[in-house]
Amino acid sequence: MTDDRLKTVLLEALASVAPEIDPGSVDPARDLRDQLDLDSMDFLNFMIAVHERLGIDIPEADYPQLSTLDAAIRYLERAQSAAGAR
Repeated sequence: MTDDRLKTVLLEALASVAPEIDPGSVDPARDLRDQLDLDSMDFLNFMIAVHERLGIDIPEADYPQLSTLDAAIRYLERAQSAAGAR
């Protein structure tokens, strides 16, 4: 999956958790929780939505690695590569 497609999926997942956000205004380098005022439950629901859309298991211990849009894309690229190598 391309970076653009991953970004679209992530923004769709964010919008499902926080429908008031403007996906076009999300700064890919800023912490998602800070810029979108997501609490821990919102972030958990975001992780669940990503899993449902991509079928990639994301252990709770890895959540900090998905703190920004850019970091989430990199994490998911690695996870897809690792799954493809199996």
